[in-house]
Amino acid sequence: MKTTKLLSPYKLGNIWLKNHVVMAPLTRSRAIGNIPNDLMALYYGQRADAGLIIAEGTSPSPNGLGYPRIPGIFSKEQIKGWQKITSVVHEKGSKIFLQIMHTGRINHQSNLPEGAIILAPSAVKAEGKIRIGTGELMDFPVPKEMSLEEVEIAKNEFIQAGINAIEAGFDGVELHNANGYLLEQFLSPITNTRNDNYGGSIENRCRFVLEVVDGLAASIGKEKTGIRLSPYGIAGDMHHYDQIDDTYVYLTKELSKREIVYLHFHNVAALGVKGVPARTEQLLRANFKNTFMVCGGLNKNKAEEILKSNTADLTAFGKPFINNPDLVFRFENDIPLADNLDVNTFYTADEKGYSDYPLARNVTS
Repeated sequence: MKTTKLLSPYKLGNIWLKNHVVMAPLTRSRAIGNIPNDLMALYYGQRADAGLIIAEGTSPSPNGLGYPRIPGIFSKEQIKGWQKITSVVHEKGSKIFLQIMHTGRINHQSNLPEGAIILAPSAVKAEGKIRIGTGELMDFPVPKEMSLEEVEIAKNEFIQAGINAIEAGFDGVELHNANGYLLEQFLSPITNTRNDNYGGSIENRCRFVLEVVDGLAASIGKEKTGIRLSPYGIAGDMHHYDQIDDTYVYLTKELSKREIVYLHFHNVAALGVKGVPARTEQLLRANFKNTFMVCGGLNKNKAEEILKSNTADLTAFGKPFINNPDLVFRFENDIPLADNLDVNTFYTADEKGYSDYPLARNVTS
């Protein structure tokens, strides 16, 4: 087996990863009742050859449960459910962060528990449709513009979610500031039309994100706090705007000052999104001084090139981990990746297309 940088250890903050391969967060909708379960523990355990697993987007609040069967991290039952998963991953020598994801306006009342409400920085309706638990596609509703009190509550929910994640055994958390969800909704002047301290200028539009980061760093430690960004992403009906680069330059410089452990850059250009300047990744890399992670359209060879050129410090893989649970074993042994990815089971409720993909070591033995 040829030694590569991809497969060598890496120190992330104050923890060691057994390789430079990261499993990117993937929504899979298997958390029945929004509570992590044994099936999910099996799924993550199968993929614990990765140096770092970033667990799927998990809501800090009943208000953020935008999709059917996504997990939460705001109840004792959810914490206990996640403890099963972190224990399995740690037993197999991997590290695991939790992605905290509040969907904001990308939501539908049918997906929410009783008493929860759809909140956003401003009452700007998202175009398109969202799938509800019955499988039906529904129009997005107009969200409720958050009051200052609701902004403060949401901020504290993010912070408490981080505290709960550490109690559940996670090595850290990643804030999901991409895909058109609540944090990114604050950044854009299209989804954020507020005229108070959280809207208008770049500094004001970044304020909520930075306050959440500050709260998490103070509560669980900056070495346990990461963030995912996706400038020019169009998921969640996010449109490009003139100040994108200026917004993210300011944000990444401020994040770097706070010395959080990593910045996870999702390169949407690699996925075919048009209009993404080549300099965007370079700007983020130059402005953020700690670990810089990239994700989007990577394979083994491209990841190795990125690491050796110092374009990034860690490389994350999403879809390849779905049908290649032992992706790292395949990399180590130059085994071709499986071509049996079943998109129809991405968001279903059982083991089919989730925990039943064969391991290469079994197929080749």
